[in-house]
Amino acid sequence: MPETLAVRQVDIGNAVADMWRSVLLFIPRAIAFIAILVVGWLIARAVLKIVDAALERVNFDRAVERGGIKRALERTKYDASDILAKLAYYAVLLFTLQFAFGVWGPNAISDLISGVVAWLPRAFVAIVIVVVAAAIANAVRDLVSGALGGLSYGKILADLTAVFIIALGVIAALNQVGIATTVTTPVLIAVLATVAGILIVGVGGGLVRPMQNRWDGWLNRMAEESRAVQEHRRARDAGQTDVGRQMADRTGAERTEVMPRGQESATAGGRGTYQSGNVGDETQQFRR
Repeated sequence: MPETLAVRQVDIGNAVADMWRSVLLFIPRAIAFIAILVVGWLIARAVLKIVDAALERVNFDRAVERGGIKRALERTKYDASDILAKLAYYAVLLFTLQFAFGVWGPNAISDLISGVVAWLPRAFVAIVIVVVAAAIANAVRDLVSGALGGLSYGKILADLTAVFIIALGVIAALNQVGIATTVTTPVLIAVLATVAGILIVGVGGGLVRPMQNRWDGWLNRMAEESRAVQEHRRARDAGQTDVGRQMADRTGAERTEVMPRGQESATAGGRGTYQSGNVGDETQQFRR
């Protein structure tokens, strides 16, 4: 019996010792975790201000506005330099969280943050691709609209060219970050192959005559549709004119029916007066 009590006392003592050992190991880790978070947050704030000031110093916002990004950021309270500064700020925070959770040893949160941190360079490259594509698209739009400004389809062709370049930039950015690669990669290949085929056939001359016939057919169809619209408009105007004439004729007929009634009333009044005069004459003759 005393041996059993001694064994239990030893077990309790070991458990208490393990508990205090865990507490003593936890406290330094918790202090290190909090210290890393505070220092990382301060560094992130400093990076935010430094990046924003540096981008404004090099007139990054003006360069981006020339690229056509200004229209996309008009409804937001941030400009391009603010967005990049925020990205740098959150990137430093992610690195800070990665280091801070690393104090506790291997864990799921550290693995998740490590994956996000590894993905950040791809996201940065994708953003750069989109910005460069937008700048190129805006420049090409101005060039095409300036060269073909005298033509009726010049603006449409310039807009289509800009949209095509931006679409290529977006597809390349999605491929860079690894989003929907099974869809964007075949689309990109198909578009580039189509453009290459059109250029080859067009340069070779075989596309000139078929496209000329096609354009003739489209123009003739547009002319026919325009004539049909004009005829429909004329018919509608003629119908409105006929309705106006019918209303005018009906109003005139009603006035014509009202006027004979007035004349009959006037005639009846005159006859009554004449008869009264005759009656007076007969009375005078009787008196005589």
